[in-house]
Amino acid sequence: MTRTPRPALGTFMFFALAMGLATYFTFAAVQGDFGLFRRAEIVAEAEALRGQLSEVKAQVARMENLTRRLSDGFLDLDLLDEQARSVLGLIRADEIVIR
Repeated sequence: MTRTPRPALGTFMFFALAMGLATYFTFAAVQGDFGLFRRAEIVAEAEALRGQLSEVKAQVARMENLTRRLSDGFLDLDLLDEQARSVLGLIRADEIVIR
């Protein structure tokens, strides 16, 4: 009477559980909330926001310059004339308006 050796069920269950956990953690590390793909999205979004920040800083600097040029201490007559023309629709008497 010879018995054929069967693999132990406990060993099979251990390796199946280990493989399942490894698969789960690998998937979570790649596509989870804190995974590699999410990190790449965050880096790309940060770059886009840095670009927007530089554009906004340029606009703020331009507005500060215009505000300074229209202040009481420093009056730019050309800028004042331009603003009066655009906002109030004023023209000088010697000008011809073509529409």
